[in-house]
Amino acid sequence: MTDTSFRPFETLLDRATALSRLRDATEGADDGELFLERRRAEGLMFDDGRVKTASYDASEGFGLRAVRGEVTGYAHSSEVTDAALKRAVETARLAVGAGGGTLADGPLRTNRRLYTDADPIAGASFPVKLDTLREMDAFARDLDPRVVQVTASIAASLQEVVILRPDGTEVSDTRPMTRVNVSVIVEQNGRRENGSAGGGGRVGLDGLLDPADWQAKTREALRVALVNLRAEPAPAGMMDVVLGPGWPGILLHEAIGHGLEGDFNRKGSSAFAGLMGQRIAAPGVTVLDDGTIPDRRGSITIDDEGTPSGRNVLIEDGILVGYMQDRQNARLMGVAPTGNGRRESYAHAPMPRMTNTYMMGGEATPDDLVAELKDGIYAVGFGGGQVDITNGKFVFSCTEAYRVKDGKVGAPVKGATLIGDGATALQQIRGLGNDMALDPGMGNCGKQGQWVPVGVGQPTVLIGGLTVGGSAT
Repeated sequence: MTDTSFRPFETLLDRATALSRLRDATEGADDGELFLERRRAEGLMFDDGRVKTASYDASEGFGLRAVRGEVTGYAHSSEVTDAALKRAVETARLAVGAGGGTLADGPLRTNRRLYTDADPIAGASFPVKLDTLREMDAFARDLDPRVVQVTASIAASLQEVVILRPDGTEVSDTRPMTRVNVSVIVEQNGRRENGSAGGGGRVGLDGLLDPADWQAKTREALRVALVNLRAEPAPAGMMDVVLGPGWPGILLHEAIGHGLEGDFNRKGSSAFAGLMGQRIAAPGVTVLDDGTIPDRRGSITIDDEGTPSGRNVLIEDGILVGYMQDRQNARLMGVAPTGNGRRESYAHAPMPRMTNTYMMGGEATPDDLVAELKDGIYAVGFGGGQVDITNGKFVFSCTEAYRVKDGKVGAPVKGATLIGDGATALQQIRGLGNDMALDPGMGNCGKQGQWVPVGVGQPTVLIGGLTVGGSAT
């Protein structure tokens, strides 16, 4: 591990030579850049009373891209040398062909800082991290004698990127990430259930290793497990649903957010393609993607093309007003980039991706929205889900949910899944709570084999007519 900043043009490459190679690759192209990255990551997991895994990874490399029209030439290497860069130029130029393109203007510059550039891995010693995990295990077991297994983890990473453009512009970003998670399994009368909690963001580890923080997470994990311990089989059928605030916004992210990414709409494969300026949601529904929120998991000072992140309104009062764009799709669609060009690492080309995607709150109290349910489900927590981008159809499993009858919250239910499609669900929103919240910082998003950290959020939301999968009553 090193404490020195990532300066590839001082230690690995001659800047003038690298710029010359980049210009060779992008001559006659519409766009392109040299993306250099160094990443370090540490992960510790304490499972069932012992250290299960302790890992440290370090990597660095570059990606060279040339774009001509809809075609992208991309080459990458973990060997950051002029010889490797020279070979990459030959591959990237395959997309340019005979050329004829006009190189796009570079992104605007920004001096904005949304998070610290301190290395979170070095923020606490290895023994302190292990001691914290042991304390989390003991604390959870002391809370309730029904706890039979505890899994606790600490993760920290630092990603440093430098982006060089053909015009000579150079931008950089240093991105920390931390997360603490805890999961407990409880057992009573031969029945076992689990609950989990966690979170973090682009912050140091000091706050997450504070006992007040991890003890609150542990209590929450135990609470969810005990709720599920007394849960009854979920009902099945068409019914109204109230979604809780914060993390349930993952349904918004998956069922709606992906459909508002520029590439799917340019190609006409999104359920929202061709609907710009039209009503796609109930009045009052406003959805944003905002990469500028300080310290959040999905925030980025600049995207992976060098464009400053933005606070982008996607749906305003029910009207579709914007898509999330990288540079290539924005150019092809005749609009401006929105700072959503993201990639998993130097080994991947950028594409339109979400940052922190959330729905704005309304004026109703959460209690009033639940009181409107005659016979429905109050879904507070979600696990995994699946979505078909072309039609927006989704299936999500609930990790914490309750049966509601005549406005009264009843017994918790187990095995509930919510089934529907994003376009219809948007139209069927009947109430928005005044409690908009962002998730605690635990989201990852997959698209075309690439994973990036994201954030989600929403208020309490009343949706009419979702299909609930469960056990028929």
